[in-house]
Amino acid sequence: MKVKVVLEPQEEGGYTVYVPSLPGCISQGETYEETLENIKEAIELYLELDEDELLQHPQLKVVEVVV
Repeated sequence: MKVKVVLEPQEEGGYTVYVPSLPGCISQGETYEETLENIKEAIELYLELDEDELLQHPQLKVVEVVV
């Protein structure tokens, strides 16, 4: 999966990064490389299914689509 991220250099050093297509998915890092690794982890957590929510709402269906 490919997503676009936006890196903002911070005055105090390091970067803040967010994913425009995933509201609230944000991270930071001291270096460019660290920032990209951190946002990859944030994206994985953001997209992870909440199994408890699925159990509470049996009418919900999970399907995969290719874009």
